[in-house]
Amino acid sequence: MRAMSTWDLFSIIERGGWVMWPLITVSVVSLAITLERCWFWWRLHSRRETQRFRKLLKALRNGDRTRAEECLESPGGVYDQLAKRMLDEGPDDAIAMESIEDLRGHTDRFSSLLSSIITASPMLGILGTVTGIIQSFELLGGTRTLVDPRDVSAGIGEALITTAGGLVVALATLFPYMVFRAQADRALGRFEAIVTAAKQGLGPTRNWSIKK
Repeated sequence: MRAMSTWDLFSIIERGGWVMWPLITVSVVSLAITLERCWFWWRLHSRRETQRFRKLLKALRNGDRTRAEECLESPGGVYDQLAKRMLDEGPDDAIAMESIEDLRGHTDRFSSLLSSIITASPMLGILGTVTGIIQSFELLGGTRTLVDPRDVSAGIGEALITTAGGLVVALATLFPYMVFRAQADRALGRFEAIVTAAKQGLGPTRNWSIKK
C-alpha cells in the first residue's frame, strides 16, 4: 500500500473545504495540550517521585517534621506544596480544603478545553457535511446544465471528509483526556493521603471558633 504523501494530505484538506481549517486548528491545540499534560503527569507520577512521595507520607505519619521537610523540593510539585502548608499551618480541615482547591487548578488544567474539543470536533464535521450536501444539491437543482458528474461528487466528498476529520480529532483527543482524568483522580487521592498522614502525625486539627 502506498504511503500518504504531503501532497495527498493537502489534497484531502482542499477537498474537505473551509471546515477543515478549524479542525486542523483544534487538532494542533489538542496535540499541544496532550504533550504538555503528558510531561506534567510523567514528572509528577514517575517512579522517582512516587518513592519520594511514600517517604514523605511516612515522615508525616511518624510526626517527623525534619524528615518531611527534607523530602520536599523547592519549588516542588503540587504534593510538596500541600505538605509544606500542612507543616507550616497545621493539618486543619479548612486549610487542607483551601489548599487542595487551589492545587486542583494545576491537576485539572486544560480539562475543560479538551472536553470542548471532543464535543466541538464532530459538530464541525457535521457542519462540513451539511455545506457539502448543500453544494451538491445546488448543482443538481441549478438552472445550468450539469456537464461533469464529478462536480456533484466534490460536494459529497467534502461532506464525507469533514465528517471523518471531526471524528478523528474527537477520538484522538478523547483517549488522552480519559487518561488525564484518571491521573487527576489519582492526584486527588494523594492529596487526601497527605492530609490524613499530617493529621495522624502532627496532631489533631485545631478548633476554630466562629465569630458571629
